[in-house]
Amino acid sequence: MATRVQEAVFDVDLLDRLLAGRDAKTLLSSEGLFGDLKKALAERMLDAEMDVHLDGEGGADNHRNGHSRKTVLGGDGERLMLAIPRDRQGRFDPVLIAKYQRRFPGFDDKIVSMYARGMSTRDIQAHISEIYGVEVSPDLVSAVTDSVLDEVAAWQIRPLEATYALVFFDALRVKIRDEGVVKNKSVYLAIGVRCDGHKEVLGLWLEQTEGAKFWMRVMTDIKARGVADILIAIVDGLKGFPEAITAIFPQTVVQTCIVHLLRYSMQFASWKERKAVASALKPVYRADHAEAASLALEAFAQGELALVVRTEIS
Repeated sequence: MATRVQEAVFDVDLLDRLLAGRDAKTLLSSEGLFGDLKKALAERMLDAEMDVHLDGEGGADNHRNGHSRKTVLGGDGERLMLAIPRDRQGRFDPVLIAKYQRRFPGFDDKIVSMYARGMSTRDIQAHISEIYGVEVSPDLVSAVTDSVLDEVAAWQIRPLEATYALVFFDALRVKIRDEGVVKNKSVYLAIGVRCDGHKEVLGLWLEQTEGAKFWMRVMTDIKARGVADILIAIVDGLKGFPEAITAIFPQTVVQTCIVHLLRYSMQFASWKERKAVASALKPVYRADHAEAASLALEAFAQGELALVVRTEIS
C-alpha cells in the first residue's frame, strides 16, 4: 500500500535560499540561521503590533517614529538586538517585549527552576554565566524569585469554596535544601474535591512534627479562607486528628484512609503472608456498599479461620 507523503510546510525554494551560503554547524545557533529567523520574526510581530496600535488610536496625529535598539535575552540565553518601533506620542507598549523587559518569556522559568532546586542567588548567577555565557545581576535573580514568592503568598491566602464533598489530609516526604543541606521533610497537604467533582489543592504546610494541634491550626486556616462545611474528611490514624477536625467542622464525617487501614492490617501478618492477605482483603475495600463489604469481611474471616484449623491439624 502506498504511503501518503506529507505535504511540505515551507516552500522548498524558500528553504534553499535561506540555507544558501550558510555554515551547517551554526544553522541552529543564535549566530546562525535560527537566530536570524528569531530576530526577523520578533521584529515582524512588533511591527504588526504597532499597526494594530495605530489603527486603534483613531487619530491622524499619531504615527510611526522610527525604531529604537534594544538587546534582549532569549530563552536559551542568546542575545538578540531588536529594532523596537516607536510612535510619535510614545504610547506604544508592545506585548511581545514590554517596556523595561529585557528577557523573552521562558528565561524567568529557568531562574525559578534553579531556585526551586535550592540554588542561591549567587549560584544561579554563576550557573547562567557558565552555561549560557550571559551575565545577569543578583538583583535580577532576586526580582524574578521575589515575584514568584509573591504569587505563592497570594495562592496560600486565596479564598476557597464554601463546601467540599471530600478533603484528603496527608503528608509527603520530600527532599528540601535548608541552609545548604538537603534534608527529608514532611509537606502536609489538603486536597479537596468540590461537589462538581473538581479537585484542587487547598494548601501546603511545612511543620517539624505532626500533631493534633498542628492540624487544628490547618482547620482554622481553611475555615478563615471561606470553607463552611466538609462532608467527608479522609485522614490517617493519627491520635486526636478526628477531634481536631470536628472541633472546627462539627458536622464532618471523618473516615480513615483505606491505604492506612490496609497498612495497619498488614501489621498482623508476617512478611510471607502479606501479599496473600492484601489480595484477600481487596473485595472488602472494593465493595460497592456496606452490606457487600460486610459479607466480604465475613468470608475473609472464615477463610482465615479455616487456615488456622488446617495449620493446627497438620
